[in-house]
Amino acid sequence: MKNIITLSIILCSLFTYAQKKYKRADEFFDKMWYIEAAKEYEAAIEKGDTSKEILQKAGDAYYFNTNMESANKWYEILVTEYPDEIETEYLFRYAHTLQGVGDNRSAKKWMKKFSDKANDDDPRAKKYAQEKVTLDDVLLMEPQFTLKNLDINTRFSDFGPMYYKDQLVYSSAVDTSNYHTRNYHWNEQPFLNLLLGKLNNSQTQATFLKGFSNKINTKYHEATVAFSPDEKTIYFTRNNYDGKLERDQEGINHLKLYTATLNEGDNEGIWTDIQELPFNSDEYSVGHPTVSKDGKKLYFVSDMPGSIGATDIFVVDVLGNNTYSQPKNLGETINTYGREMFPFVTDKALYFASDGHLGLGGLDVFESKYSFAFETPINLGAPLNSELDDFGYIVKEEKNIGFVCSNRKSGKGDDDIYSFERTPIEKCDQRIVGSVNSNVSGRSPIGDAEVVLLSEKGEILEKTQSTPQGEYSFVYPVACNTPYEIKVEKTGYKLSTTPAMTNKNSGETDIPITLSTLNKLIVEENGVLKIKIGIIYFDTNKAVIRNDAASELNKIVLLMKEYPKMIIKVESHTDSRADNAYNLKLSDKRAKSTRAYLVSQEIASDRIESAIGYGESQLINECVDGAQCAEARHQLNRRSEFIIITM
Repeated sequence: MKNIITLSIILCSLFTYAQKKYKRADEFFDKMWYIEAAKEYEAAIEKGDTSKEILQKAGDAYYFNTNMESANKWYEILVTEYPDEIETEYLFRYAHTLQGVGDNRSAKKWMKKFSDKANDDDPRAKKYAQEKVTLDDVLLMEPQFTLKNLDINTRFSDFGPMYYKDQLVYSSAVDTSNYHTRNYHWNEQPFLNLLLGKLNNSQTQATFLKGFSNKINTKYHEATVAFSPDEKTIYFTRNNYDGKLERDQEGINHLKLYTATLNEGDNEGIWTDIQELPFNSDEYSVGHPTVSKDGKKLYFVSDMPGSIGATDIFVVDVLGNNTYSQPKNLGETINTYGREMFPFVTDKALYFASDGHLGLGGLDVFESKYSFAFETPINLGAPLNSELDDFGYIVKEEKNIGFVCSNRKSGKGDDDIYSFERTPIEKCDQRIVGSVNSNVSGRSPIGDAEVVLLSEKGEILEKTQSTPQGEYSFVYPVACNTPYEIKVEKTGYKLSTTPAMTNKNSGETDIPITLSTLNKLIVEENGVLKIKIGIIYFDTNKAVIRNDAASELNKIVLLMKEYPKMIIKVESHTDSRADNAYNLKLSDKRAKSTRAYLVSQEIASDRIESAIGYGESQLINECVDGAQCAEARHQLNRRSEFIIITM
């Protein structure tokens, strides 16, 4: 992608070293004449200079020219010879060159090293930590694209396609006037012009027609265009050129965006009224335009002040009469400390190339779908992306066809244009639902349990509560045929962690959860957690704790000592026989007597929230006053209950 980086002059962060020992090489490097610079640095290395600075510059001269094999050679020596002095940016570049030579195993290791060492403010650090999405995830993506190399490609750089009527406008280093090539020093290739190609009926192949416009093409670079919806306004990228190349204070010629208007006075039309966009500058680059479907927003790439990384994607509102809103950075969801380039926007998504998001090597194409805002970008995977640079993606969404550019080794030349057909992966969504039940008491439902959905890697995706009927459901849309985990917690129950493999087809996956109480004495009745022991017997008309009652209460003592945070309340009940007031008074005495016994066994009084008698006011069956009931039925109402408040 040698020509493309130049085009952006796309401002890879170049370091200025104090060392000026190799003045000639540094001058070449500073002018971005990387082939000449590389030769000079390699000559110095052959003479014995293997300093950190010279190795960095040798690697950079190839890295910025997208010669990953040669860059990898010098970066590998650099990280080996200076392991404790290496800057994080060179860990990043070394990892990229490893991908570029196909060594993904080593690339993963160096991506992790970069992430561990990088500044927390560097958005690439989290992306390259591979905690959410790993390189393996990208490598194992199901292929969606079929690519075909175009007939218009040459041995030079051909890239930057854009639809125009039933034709294709693109950039090429071929001089179409007489096929004489005038080279520039970045990589000894000719300067770029805009050409026009004719699309076949299926719009998957193109043949060369002619130069696009002699009003727009100059003797320097023109490339990457966008059109207004009516195709009467063109936005295009050009060197900062007004009769001569203009340079900033450091001698760099930046890129600018221009517009032109179609004058339809003859059959073919002439592009006239060429104007600079008002947010251009001699001090930074602006280029690579794309226009929203309604023509109201213009997206572009720049390294202007306010950029997050080397180059970012910005947007302006198109207000008419060559007026625009202030440029707005798309933010860290899209932009990184690396390079974000070649945006293309549709009514469904933003497509762009980046080396700051996790990819397969060099620039990869990403898709960011749009709802209320641009969503987290998704790598579109192989074969669309490769170990080298892949960029310049444009698409007709309704037909799932389009074009993409790449400098992969299987191409005809430097950068080639490929047509593609996309077969979108059928979206398969699942929802996880289920129920939470106790493993005792006939698998009774457990309400108000906290149910947590986790990814296979342990990330919390959603939390919910079970209903009184024990049912739960997650709103979070999970992937089909994918492992997840469900964690359920409730006071008095053992923590449950259950694996959940979703079904292969869209729909719902039912995952029943069974909870066990922390102790066999702990039960849940009607949503209330209780300690269940044998019947506490009292002598008739008395509230004194008998020996047989004490042996049952001692079970509670042991349980409360096992769980020192447990707090309970004591409730005492009678049957309906005898006077209501008498029953209420007797049951209250028995509740307080029970509490006193527990306290006498070294249970702190503040761990018993209350001890109250309810007499016959809370009967659990039909044995009310005057009812004919067997003794066993009356006995069910004569009970002491120990309700767990907290544990």
